[in-house]
Amino acid sequence: MNAFIAVVLVCANGIAQDTCTDDRALEVRKVRVANELGCATGWQEIIARTERRDEIGKSAYLKTECRRVKELQ
Repeated sequence: MNAFIAVVLVCANGIAQDTCTDDRALEVRKVRVANELGCATGWQEIIARTERRDEIGKSAYLKTECRRVKELQ
């Protein structure tokens, strides 16, 4: 069975979207979700609880990704 990891990257406005990766982001949040739909929901609440919430839209932006991971059996 496959699972997914929802990834939210907080990236500085000066970093292009295609170069905003885990190692270049200001902050990276990851959470395991059951399906791809789970990757598209819930991240607003996660970011709203961080100290960077006031930077979003001013000096930083969010990039979300959905990564498939294989379950070990």
